[in-house]
Amino acid sequence: MASKADSIKLFSFDTAPMRAFHLTWVAFFICFFAWFACAPLMPVIKGEFGLTMEQIANINIAAVAITIFVRLIVGPLCDRYGPRKTYTGLLLLGAIPVLGVAMAQSYESFLLFRLGIGAVGASFVITQYHTSVMFSPKVVGTANAAAAGWGNSGGGAAQALMPLLLASLTMLGVSQTLGWRVALVAPGVMMIVMAFFYWRYTQDCPAGNYDELRKQGIQPQGSGGRGGWASFTEACRNHRAWLLFVTYGACFGIEIFIHNIAAVYYVEKFGLSLGAAGLAAGSFGLLALFARALGGWLSDRGARSGNLNSRVTVLFVLMIGEGLGLLWFAQADGVAYAVIAMLCFGLFTHMACGATYALVPFVAPRALGGVAGIVGAGGNVGAVLAGFLMKGTGDIAQTLTILSVLVLVSSLCAIAARFSIGAAAGAPVASAA
Repeated sequence: MASKADSIKLFSFDTAPMRAFHLTWVAFFICFFAWFACAPLMPVIKGEFGLTMEQIANINIAAVAITIFVRLIVGPLCDRYGPRKTYTGLLLLGAIPVLGVAMAQSYESFLLFRLGIGAVGASFVITQYHTSVMFSPKVVGTANAAAAGWGNSGGGAAQALMPLLLASLTMLGVSQTLGWRVALVAPGVMMIVMAFFYWRYTQDCPAGNYDELRKQGIQPQGSGGRGGWASFTEACRNHRAWLLFVTYGACFGIEIFIHNIAAVYYVEKFGLSLGAAGLAAGSFGLLALFARALGGWLSDRGARSGNLNSRVTVLFVLMIGEGLGLLWFAQADGVAYAVIAMLCFGLFTHMACGATYALVPFVAPRALGGVAGIVGAGGNVGAVLAGFLMKGTGDIAQTLTILSVLVLVSSLCAIAARFSIGAAAGAPVASAA
């Protein structure tokens, strides 16, 4: 039986692990682009529908709320049906609300479609699952973080490119009212095209597809048995899954929140144009091109020179840096300082995300899908709570200050996720200490 890859050959497409690596991050990039395509256009959409700050907060909450439940579901679905079928299905079904939001005629219909688009965010769990079953413990942290980081950059690309696409359409004579709708059709079409490529060119694990392997009497490693529910219940019993649920909420949740509010923040506080605000906000997301992979690489390096708990220490340090950087960003009173602070805290945020998922494959390997789903859902819970916090304060800067304190407190959960001495010194473990 084919084994997991123990190296990452970036320019190779010859092996199943490397095809999965490249197609997962491209699919994830497209999904994230679609997920956040509305965010940089919100100043225009706000004017068309006459939205209040409370309604914008509701839209931001809707954009991430449903992802919590879908992420919990798709992890066990990967265990049961395999990541290939699960990703293809998500891309096709997710394209429906992405295309639908372009036809919204009121705040209520826009809110409904924005809620549906949130399901696309579950693509992250499938991405991490697929790379986890394709790569060995030696490089799995780097593989997970690189695939997720390059995919996450889709959010930054959307922030930068969607305003430019809208500007191009208006230069061609399309009205701004119609232009933002036409612009939002593009990511939906991209998702449909990507579904074909994913189905055609990937397989579930190095040995083949789960259905075929089970017919041969082979239980694929990491598939969690025939029922996804067993994977989910086993993951729920592991306390480390819930501790990482919190840490991921404090890093990825903040990342999503920044994606949703950054453009509006730069326009309203610093008076930037829509295009300039999009570029400033987009720089935060584009950090994921390397920063998340850097976090996974640091985790892998720490584990080689120490043990499994070295990964925990790396995560803790990165979260402290994130919290302090976020506080700096919240207090910045000039656009230049704000951008510099955002890039600094964004660097730590993305690296913390990578370091969190560098730990996931080791928490409960027999319930990989369940753990990946729980931890991934934590990111969206963090984003939803941040949205409610902003709704309650009515002030973005104040919200960011409070969030910085909460991130510092949440870093303690990283330390609490330490493994027992025997488990930390050995290979991936399935039981809690």
